[in-house]
Amino acid sequence: MAIYEYCCDQDGVFEVTLPLGTAPGSLTCSVCGSDARRVFSIPNLRRGSRTAVFAAIDHAEKSRYEPKVVTSIPPTGARRQTPMARMTPALQRLPRP
Repeated sequence: MAIYEYCCDQDGVFEVTLPLGTAPGSLTCSVCGSDARRVFSIPNLRRGSRTAVFAAIDHAEKSRYEPKVVTSIPPTGARRQTPMARMTPALQRLPRP
């Protein structure tokens, strides 16, 4: 399912959840009944904090020209272990490399 935005001239922007790729170019506004046209926007921009979004954009832009340089390998104790799923009987029968 995907969230699509539509803009009604009288009532403004509203969202509709539809299966991916099935959104029509216009829908009927549930408030006034007039046609609302589909609006294309950045996903989830309205849901998050605007400062967090702009900070992420600034960080991405800065890293393009001034990437952080690693000067040493992190200590072995600093590694995070990735949790592994338990072996099910079906997975235990698979050949091992």
